[in-house]
Amino acid sequence: MEWRKSYLDLVLVPLGLLINISYHVWLWHKVRTTPHSTIIGTNSTGRRIWVSAMMKDNDKKNILAVQSLRNAIMGSTLMATTSILLCSGLAAVISSTYSVKKPLNDTIFGAHGEFMIALKYVTLLLIFLFAFLCYSLSIRFINQVNFLINTPQDLMSIVTPEYVSDLLEKGFMLNTVGNRLFYAALPLLLWIFGPVLVFLCSVTMVPILYNLDFIFGNEKNGGIKRKLGENAGMKSFDQV
Repeated sequence: MEWRKSYLDLVLVPLGLLINISYHVWLWHKVRTTPHSTIIGTNSTGRRIWVSAMMKDNDKKNILAVQSLRNAIMGSTLMATTSILLCSGLAAVISSTYSVKKPLNDTIFGAHGEFMIALKYVTLLLIFLFAFLCYSLSIRFINQVNFLINTPQDLMSIVTPEYVSDLLEKGFMLNTVGNRLFYAALPLLLWIFGPVLVFLCSVTMVPILYNLDFIFGNEKNGGIKRKLGENAGMKSFDQV
């Protein structure tokens, strides 16, 4: 059988994506089973405790709560703006009559056809669009929390700290998904220069994300953390 340049794209690109997807499936499993061994689970528990403290002493901490939520909204807004700008740039490249593939034909491996070039740009466009959607929904939920966290608490109050915590966790979970989609776009961005770089970048990102996602040497106070996970952390992941 004749070897074709497109075979590298058919093998290396799906393999690189499979490595990233497998890592995130395993990370999600760790977050659900042992949340306090991960940054995501530990931060989730901390945010629930923070919401409870803010609403319990609302008269003194209402300004602190609003400022903290505003900073979170600003971060999501920045990433949403970046995503939609990249979408606009990619859409302009796709609709342009200028061909960017000709100077690269002799310098990269993999397929160089019109269909493959279009597939690369359209894939990137879709990923950035989904990232923008996640950031936008994240802003929506955090904006709701911004109002509800200052709700006066009494025995008949419908807006409870648990409800506000659930909204905040949904907002931060969507923000995390948006970030991961943004990270996944980096290897695919290198796909423009060939499938080999996609595979190498995907393999390199896994140990980097592993060191960012997990807490090491966290065996102390295990009993306290397990109790917090049962009362707060695990609840958030079941409801998001």
